[in-house]
Amino acid sequence: MAGDDAGKINQIRGLEDLKCLAGARQAGISVAFDLSQRQEQTEAGVPADEQGAGVAAQIALARRESPARASRLLGLAEALTGMPHTFAAFRAGLVNEWRATLIVKETICLSVEDRAGVDEELAADTGALHGMGDKAISAAARAAAYRRDPASVTKRASRAVGERRVSLRPAPDTMTYLTALLPAAQGVAAYAALTRDSDTARSAGDDRSRGQVMADTLVERVTGTPGGVTGVEIQLVMTDRTFLQADAEPARLPGYGTIPATRARHIALTGAGDKDLSLWVRRLYTTPGSGELVAMDSKARLFPSGLKRFLQVRDDTCRTPYCDAPIRHHDHITAWHNGGPTTAGNGQGLCEACNHTKETRGWTTKPVPGPRHTVATSTPTGHTYHSTAPPLPGTAPAGGARSCSSQERRLTLARATP
Repeated sequence: MAGDDAGKINQIRGLEDLKCLAGARQAGISVAFDLSQRQEQTEAGVPADEQGAGVAAQIALARRESPARASRLLGLAEALTGMPHTFAAFRAGLVNEWRATLIVKETICLSVEDRAGVDEELAADTGALHGMGDKAISAAARAAAYRRDPASVTKRASRAVGERRVSLRPAPDTMTYLTALLPAAQGVAAYAALTRDSDTARSAGDDRSRGQVMADTLVERVTGTPGGVTGVEIQLVMTDRTFLQADAEPARLPGYGTIPATRARHIALTGAGDKDLSLWVRRLYTTPGSGELVAMDSKARLFPSGLKRFLQVRDDTCRTPYCDAPIRHHDHITAWHNGGPTTAGNGQGLCEACNHTKETRGWTTKPVPGPRHTVATSTPTGHTYHSTAPPLPGTAPAGGARSCSSQERRLTLARATP
């Protein structure tokens, strides 16, 4: 039995090495693809500052990744070509893709020559990083980079201030992660203030936990009101049966995702605890079974506000496959200047980057008939990828059936202060 278990461990290690080898091969092929695409664009007369457009997007589709992540992976691959020791360690399975990324991340601010010097100093392919975890590898690469060029490392830290931002992503059980990337001093000060107020409240008898007080205080300070929902509009998409008949069909909260029916009714009826909120109900009609929203159209070139909201509700996030970015642009699938109408059927929600990619040479898109709104995107290499709008609450699963009227209703409930 012990021999069998030893064999299993050997297989796990062998498969891990194989994953690293495959990742390294992907990196090398990605660099070669980028070079060949740029050469082709040069021969086609594409201006130098526009060359390389759409390359990462094609890699994203092939790797089933978002365009943003594929762009980072391509950058990693290009950097590794100048770091032969790290690249060799990646191929040999001594470092995996993530740890190779950490080494590149800590040295990307250096010149090509200095980055190669750090690569030689660390010499990952000799086992110099053996046994190190993520933090230790990052620290070793950062220290080596600083020794080579302290000015560049310091300058990068100064530039990082310009990347401060706030982001939101779903968490389990109808929760979310609200994350702020801040300069160290500001982040520490904000956390210290929340901690101080939490300790004060608890010492005064507040029975909430320290974390609960900190979270509630953060929301109240940002929104300016207890309960946290004020001056903004949140929308819930649910069936009329869920809202009016206590049906169990879950709802969808744009910007978050699916939430349980009971929680959706609670938000719709109580405003998450804020009694001063007003409620508006919009009825959206869908075809039975497929859940396809009824079309809206316009003769204008720009999508009017109602149709924009319609696309937001239908598409939820960017329609490019594997891209979960928020919708920023409302796009004609068949271009307006090519006769494409301003309709829901010819419209899709895209993030800014994907909309710009779609307009580059060799990319085409067209609507595809189907049970739900579907778009076919073809890349310059002739590959075609399909994107289907997500199912709305109450949509029957593929092959399923249930009794329904000629038109099913979805209710979009918008809450905001008067």
